[in-house]
Amino acid sequence: MQLRVKLFATLRDRVKAREVTVELNDGATVATLRDKLVAEYPAVAPSMPTCVVSVNQEFAFADTPLHAGDEVALFPPVSGGADAPALPTITRVTPDSIDVSQIIASLTLPTTGAVVIFSGAVRGSERDKQVAQLFYEAYTPMAQAKLRQVADEMRAHFPAIEGIALIQRVGTLAAGEPTVLVAVSSPHRDQGCFEAARYGIDRIKEIVPVWKKEIGPNGEEWVEGHYAPQPGDRIHPSV
Repeated sequence: MQLRVKLFATLRDRVKAREVTVELNDGATVATLRDKLVAEYPAVAPSMPTCVVSVNQEFAFADTPLHAGDEVALFPPVSGGADAPALPTITRVTPDSIDVSQIIASLTLPTTGAVVIFSGAVRGSERDKQVAQLFYEAYTPMAQAKLRQVADEMRAHFPAIEGIALIQRVGTLAAGEPTVLVAVSSPHRDQGCFEAARYGIDRIKEIVPVWKKEIGPNGEEWVEGHYAPQPGDRIHPSV
């Protein structure tokens, strides 16, 4: 049987033809066709390991049988473009100070037009008492995992945002020092960056295991929250 084989892109250039005719025995398969083409048109050999074969406009494989009259085409993998670069996500539990300028630079892409920053700070006065310092303690491995969960939730709720930074400080911090930072970038200010930042800090306060102790002239006191975790707060809800 004779088959007319259409060639596209790289294969067409190598053979210098849009279509070739190949003679095959009855019972031939796509694998047979590949071997025959390499034998008759050695220039296609470099493309053959990765080229795609279609038969009657459906993808075909090595053992696909061929019949007289089939419409056969060979072409390279479809040029769908490179994978999109990963969007920057920074999650960190750290005793170190936060370099806001560095965070903004890390979240700014060529398409970024807005960056929203929320920064919490140690209040020097809390509920009519003086606070000289706060001591922050974290269950660090779980806190890191929960920060990543919060970032994933932010992306799910606000798909237009680009970069995310969630940084929780631990250790002893003086009045006025930053304690937590949430930063979100997006192409435009109306594409969820404000809302995502608010969502991020609220979720950190709900599910990230971090506690603070107030230290002042009248002694020390741990401050406990009131949020009770819900089944949906698990990273894997089925667990």
